[in-house]
Formats: sequence, C-alpha cells, structure tokens
Amino acid sequence: MQTEEERLELELAEQARLSSGDWDSVAPGKAANFGTSFARMIGLLKPHWVGFTLVSIAGAIGVVLAVIAPKVLGEATNIIFEGFTSLMLKAAHIPDGTSQAQVVQMLRQSGQTDIADMVAAMSEFRVGAGIDFDRLRQVIVWVLAIYVASALLSWVQGYVINVIMVRTMWRLREDVEAKLNRLPLSYFDKVQRGELISRVTNDIDNITQTMQQSLSGALTSVLTVVGVLVMMFSISWQLALVALVSLPLMAVIFGVIGPRSQKAFATQWRKVGRLNARVEESFSGHALVQVFGREQDSRQKFADENEELFQASFTAQFLSGIIMPGMMFIGSLTYVGIAVLGGLMVASGNLRLGDVQAFIQYSQQFTQPLSELGGMAAVVQSGTASAERVFDLLDQDEQEPDADDAPALQPGRGVIEFEHVRFSYDPDQPLIHDLSFRVEPGQTVAIVGPTGAGKTTLVNLLMRFYELDGGRILLDGQDVAELTRDDVRSRTGMVLQDPWLFAGTIRENIRYGRQSATDDEIVQAATATRVDRFVHSLPDGYDTVLDEDASNVSAGEKQLITIARAFVADPSVLILDEATSSVDTRTELLLQHAMAALRQGRTSFVIAHRLSTIRDADLILVMEHGDIVEKGTHDELISARGAYWRLYRAQFEQAATDPDADDALVGGDAPA
Repeated sequence: MQTEEERLELELAEQARLSSGDWDSVAPGKAANFGTSFARMIGLLKPHWVGFTLVSIAGAIGVVLAVIAPKVLGEATNIIFEGFTSLMLKAAHIPDGTSQAQVVQMLRQSGQTDIADMVAAMSEFRVGAGIDFDRLRQVIVWVLAIYVASALLSWVQGYVINVIMVRTMWRLREDVEAKLNRLPLSYFDKVQRGELISRVTNDIDNITQTMQQSLSGALTSVLTVVGVLVMMFSISWQLALVALVSLPLMAVIFGVIGPRSQKAFATQWRKVGRLNARVEESFSGHALVQVFGREQDSRQKFADENEELFQASFTAQFLSGIIMPGMMFIGSLTYVGIAVLGGLMVASGNLRLGDVQAFIQYSQQFTQPLSELGGMAAVVQSGTASAERVFDLLDQDEQEPDADDAPALQPGRGVIEFEHVRFSYDPDQPLIHDLSFRVEPGQTVAIVGPTGAGKTTLVNLLMRFYELDGGRILLDGQDVAELTRDDVRSRTGMVLQDPWLFAGTIRENIRYGRQSATDDEIVQAATATRVDRFVHSLPDGYDTVLDEDASNVSAGEKQLITIARAFVADPSVLILDEATSSVDTRTELLLQHAMAALRQGRTSFVIAHRLSTIRDADLILVMEHGDIVEKGTHDELISARGAYWRLYRAQFEQAATDPDADDALVGGDAPA
C-alpha cells in the first residue's frame, strides 16, 4: 500500500487542492449522458425480464379494467338520468307509455328542439317507466367486480416489482463489493474514503428508492395514458383533442425544468460525497484537530460544505417540486375545458350525460398519470445521477486478473530475490530504477532511508499490491508475477505502521490472521508478543469486545494485537512496517526479544526509522531515490561511514540539525 513516505509531495499537493475547495477531480460531475446512464440502470433488471414481463402483462390487464370502469359507471348514470327524465315527462302531462320517438316528435313540434335532441340521444325508454333498478344493480355489480380485479392485479404488480427491485439492488451491492476487491490500490490512493463510502451507500440507496418508487408507477402510468386515450377517442374525438392540448404544455415543463433538475440533483449528490469526506476526515483526525486548536477552522470548513449542500439540495428540490404543481395546473385547465364543451354537447344531444361523466373521469385519469410521470422525472433524474456515479466506480480499470494456468506455489523456506526491478507510481517520475538483492531464509532484512526513498514500496511490490514496470521478484525461485496473489500473500504476514482492528473481540482480531488457529495457539501468539500481559487486566480478557475505533485499548496495545495477528498466521515471510512505532520504549525492548525468537526460520523485512530497532538485523539495505546505495550489517555500515552512518549520527547525535546540512554530518567519530 502506498504511504506518504513514497508520495509525500503528491499528498501535500492533494491536501492543498482539497483545502482550496477543488473537489471536482475527486467527485464526478453531473451525469454526462442521461440517456445512456438511465438505459444502463434499467438494464440492471435484465436477469428478471421473464418475471417483469409477466407482471407487466398482469399490470396491463389491471389498467384495462380500470380504464373500462368509468365507461361502465357512466352507463349507470345514464340509467338513472333516463329513468328520471321519463318521470319528468310524465309530470309534464305526457301520457304513460309514450315511446321515445313519439316524445321527440312532440317536442320538436312544440319548438323545444334542444330538449328533443337530448332525449333522442338517450337509449330507448317509455314515459313513466322510471329507473330500471334491475339493470342498474347489474351495472353496479360489474363496476365493483372490475374495480376489485383491477386493484388486486395492481397489488400483485407492485409486490412482484418491489421483489425484483430488492433483488436487483442486492446484486448491485454484491457487484460493487466484488469490484472494490478487484480494484488496484492505486485507485484508493486517488479517491477520498468519504467520497467512496458515499457512492457505495448513499448513491446505491438513492438508486434503490428511484427504482422502487418510479418503475412500478411509471409502467402503470404509461399504460393508463394509452388506455385512457383509446377510450376518450371512442367517446368523443372533439373532447379528446381538448385533452391532448395539455401534452405540449407538459412537454414544455419537462423540456425546460427537467435538464436543470437533473443537473441540480447531480450537484446535490456530489456535495453529499464531499461533505461525507469532510466529516470522515474531521472525525478520523479529531484528536489532531484539537491538539493544534483548529476546531474553529474545522467547523468553518464543515459549515461551508454544509451550506453548499444546502444550496444544492434547495435548488434540486425546488426545481423538482415545481414540476408536479405545473402538471396539476395544466390538468385543471384541461378539466375546465372538457366540462364546458361536454355540457354543451349534452345539451345539443351529441353526447349522453353518462358519457360526459365518464370522459371527465378519463380526463382526470389522463392528467394524473402524466403528473405522476412529471414527479417521477425528478426522482429518476436524481437516481440516474447516482447511478452514473456507481457505474463510474464499476467501470474503473481493475488489477490484472490472475492467470488461469498460474503455477501452484511450491513449498519453500522463503528465499526472496529482486532482479533488476523497476517501478514508478507516475511514469514521469521513476522511483525504483534498477534494484537487485537476495535474502536467504531466516534472515532479517532491515530497510532504512529518508522519506520517499521507496522503503514501503519495496514490500508493496513483494506483496503484489502493485505490478512491476520491469524486472522480476522471485519467491523460492518462482516469479511472483506468475503466481496468484492469494498464493503470494498466503506466505506473508504483514504488520503496518497504522494498526487496523475491526469491531469484535480481541480473540477474533488475533484469529483473523489464521481462521483455523486454536485458542491455545492464539494464547501462545499473544504471550510471545506481550498481548497476554495486558489482556488479563481487561474486563473480559480475550473476549473483550473492541469498539469501532478500538478506543478501549491504547495505541501501543492495538499494535501488539496486530503483531500477534501476524504471528498466529505463521508465515514464511514476515514484513514489519514500522511495527514498533506506537509502543513505549520498554514494550519495544520486549517486542525486540519476542520478534527475535519468532523470526527464527522466517525471512523478515523490517522497515524502520528508529535505527536502534534494527542493530541485530542480518542485512541492512539503505535506500535513496529508489536505489540501494549501501547494504551490510550495522557494524559494517557504521565502519563504512556512508549514508547509513550519516542517518545514524543524525538520529542519535544531531536530531535537531538541518537535514540538508550534509557537511555537518561528515567527519567525527561514529557513535558506538
């Protein structure tokens, strides 16, 4: 893993950029291609296309029933109205039993042409017959049956689609998790952890909500619009045209507000990622913030980021919020137009009252799904912006996969050979030029040098965290580039400078090094690394639960646990990257004796700044600018009075001296 030792200048530049507010290179911008990203998001449903097709058919049937219902209900209105009209005609002294044709003729002869036309448009009836309750009862039963069947099919559709959505999002989370495990460490060096966490959590949650809230409703809305249009034209093409006037107006709303809303939501989610990164940074370095008295500065930066998120969220919600009211306003105008024109058509005898009633219901059914589609548009834009951020993660270049025909790792004692190794993080800035050395089994190799010399890079290459630019590394005569990464790392135990523990018991954290380790082996490793010395003072001993940050043990105790974890793995190659930097002097001395015994028979690499910890190393490699400038034992290097001798004197005699003042380090006797 690349540390600030190898990337000091890069880290300083990164911090300067972040402190200046330039986050755009960290978090992606707005959706570059809405159509492509949306299609890809819908494409996540492809594995469930059979179930989705079947449930769509069921939903279509439900929509058809819901569309038919107003027409049937309008017939009930016609029965009531025509029965009431027959009674009114009787009250007007027209004889009982007079047929509809005779009534129309009488009305025309008396000059009541409009009423005659209205009566002529009714179905056949006789004066005084009244309301046909038997026929009315049949119509009502049919309407109830249609509504019940439609509701049941709609429920089935919603349930199945939600199941599909949940499974799809489960698979997406699995894909993201698998992708993270296939990404090279160089990707994590470039991306803020808070930004990455935001993509994995917030953005996927937003996609889930978008798919669940919009897809089922969108399907129903589209089918409803189509079905209602068919029914409206079957009743009256004139009224249907009035209803269709609303479509261009709604299209204007979508065309003007939609793109702006999409951009606003993309900005909102980018700001969420920034704020998460800021919070994660502040809390992970909370103690340091307090030490340097930067609480006010930290609060101000958080307030600035929070204000930016507020402004972005307000803009996004405002733009999306005016879509639905605009659609409802257009729907209301359409309703007024239909009511007025429909009333005139009933009066002129061109339509029956029940047909106008049905058409008004259809107009509401027509504008309502369009309004819902308008509201869904804002949700879909937000979800698509999040989807593109997740897809950006999924599309990142992966580390080269292990070869299918990779040779099996042969048993060995841990012979390590570097042959003309070349490597650089940045092609324009070579780090390791031509590195060659050999380490025999059981030897302890210490790697020292100034910051940025390439010490940690050396072991990162051995662990295949990064691939070589040239040369090769051999493990017991086998090229590690040809082996699988799991095989290479299974032979290696590593303790990092910054201890990492997960939430769990101390026993579980130690067993993490080897899952098959018995309790006795855990105790033996803990005893050898002096973990046993403090464990018994804890409330539950080895079963003491460490919290999320392991704050209930000291920094030195954390490191002791990680060392015990590496030892219980029983590796043939042991890597200690400043492993004793967090322990006190007495504990460090105890650890040196423990590690001396445990290193027997193992090839060990020790990266150290504190040169007192490596005096007994079998081989010391002194690195400068990616090259080994000296190698030998402690006594040999001191006698040579070269780079190691200057480092040793600088640390023990002139720690406060300007490190660039090399002349001050030349001459005089070396310390014993």
